[in-house]
Amino acid sequence: MNNEVDQLLSNPYVETAAFFSVAVLALVVFLAIFEFVTKYSDWQEIRKGNVSVAMATGGKIFGICNIFRFSILNNDSIMHSMIWAGFGFLLLLVAYFIFEFLTPTIKVDEEIQKDNKAVGLLSMIISISMSYVIGASVT
Repeated sequence: MNNEVDQLLSNPYVETAAFFSVAVLALVVFLAIFEFVTKYSDWQEIRKGNVSVAMATGGKIFGICNIFRFSILNNDSIMHSMIWAGFGFLLLLVAYFIFEFLTPTIKVDEEIQKDNKAVGLLSMIISISMSYVIGASVT
């Protein structure tokens, strides 16, 4: 069975489709986890036109995908890429909590929900920048 899978994944088109499929599925799961830890509903707020939530969510999407990018570049198998991407996601989640902790005078989730664009932009920049740091350390 492993030989057939290895032979199938040796085709670059199949391999690309496999990485893409796994990354999209993981992106949905990771976004659901982020949705769970925030105090607002991302998609309801975006539907209402909340630009701050859209920026923060966009930063999370970019961050998760960027970590996957580094993980795919640095690993030979889908399994190893997923393990490292999952670890990278956990670090990105920790960065989210650190951001909340290090800004005690600003309740980040509440400000983003109120459409405070400055906080939404900062949240997006933190997610993106931390994904580069995390991605660079993914092996």
